[in-house]
Amino acid sequence: MPFTRKPRTFTASIGTVTIGTGDGSLTLGGDNVMPLFSFDGKGPNRPAIGVEISDVGTEWDAEELPQLAALYEGADSVARRAARAAALAGADFVCLVFEGADPGGQNRQIEDCVADAKAVLAEISKPLVITGCKNIEKDTALFTALAEALGGANILFMSAKEENYKAIGAAAALAYGHKAGAESAVDINLAKQLNVLMTQLGVPSSSVVMNLGSAAAGYGFEYVASTMDRVKSAALEQDDTMLQMPVITPVSSETWSTKESLLSESDIPEWGSREDRGVRMEIVTAAACLASGSDAVILRHPASIETISALIAELM
Repeated sequence: MPFTRKPRTFTASIGTVTIGTGDGSLTLGGDNVMPLFSFDGKGPNRPAIGVEISDVGTEWDAEELPQLAALYEGADSVARRAARAAALAGADFVCLVFEGADPGGQNRQIEDCVADAKAVLAEISKPLVITGCKNIEKDTALFTALAEALGGANILFMSAKEENYKAIGAAAALAYGHKAGAESAVDINLAKQLNVLMTQLGVPSSSVVMNLGSAAAGYGFEYVASTMDRVKSAALEQDDTMLQMPVITPVSSETWSTKESLLSESDIPEWGSREDRGVRMEIVTAAACLASGSDAVILRHPASIETISALIAELM
């Protein structure tokens, strides 16, 4: 007896969130099938890829990351690096990380960061995602200033956390019409709670993207995969509206901070090229995130972006 497979689709669907403006805008989410189940049905939007750049130019190490160094060679400003990143084949948006704003580091002034963000916007036509320095107090002040200065650009600010979601939600989403990334720590209950708090504040669900947290493959990623799986199942099977926001995952920040990506070739020559190691770690983690339910991943290396873009094209 022949086997006749029945497509598994759902009446519920993942919500959509649009970032950027005009012809350069990008819409995330919209699926009513499980992640990458294109054989069950085609979603309206393919998973997206973002390219991470830093305000202080730490994207590359010229000595051990030659491919990454070559990409940004001669780009002596963050705006020029953003233009190079946006021009990469497979890049859907640019993610600008203000690591230089960290009070424990360079402690760059907010007005200088605002000037950089304006310069970046002037150089790219693709959507912009902005990430802070992970200092709650500085990020809150920085995002508030950026949201006002960049009003109308429809930027995604990452991330609004339990400690500062009111300030970021009010400034970014409510006052100036941007989008907010709700960041939780690999826990479905925490993710839902933050989404509830954001919507109770008045931020529409169409302005919220979930950052569920991540880990590099081999570093507790099973918790990430199981959390994403539970979120997608609740959103589609149970029609849980507080878990139907699209998911974005910053892969690069996790994978390029592991020992496999950091240790030099002189320290461990038997491991081979440091750049190849980092690229493999980034590709494997990004692919796993997409299979688990990410609607967008943020990467750093052009080889990773090329490979993941090809994977998405083949599967979708």
